[in-house]
Amino acid sequence: MSEPKPIEAIKEFIKERDWEQFHDPKNLAISLNLESAEILELFQWTKNNEINNNRIDDLSDEIADVYYWLLLLADHYEIDIEKALREKIKKNNKKYPIEKSKGNSDKYSELH
Repeated sequence: MSEPKPIEAIKEFIKERDWEQFHDPKNLAISLNLESAEILELFQWTKNNEINNNRIDDLSDEIADVYYWLLLLADHYEIDIEKALREKIKKNNKKYPIEKSKGNSDKYSELH
């Protein structure tokens, strides 16, 4: 038997604990932001902008937490994350043409 999709495993975990009542869109978005901030915290005060190798497991956990909340938020609004990402890449390709953006970190509205 194959493992359930991540969103199905998450929803089962939540259901078993009767936590659906707490998972409105606002709280999902807040939780996503808080977990993202925990990734930043791992980089705070680091030298050379690198996480010490003994913190990679912590980074892995925080990335998983971000994905957890992102999946729940997307599921709430019935957004297919992979499809949304493909569409966003298409939009970015138009906003950031190679000839104007290669090697340039300017925002699309500042490209000449």
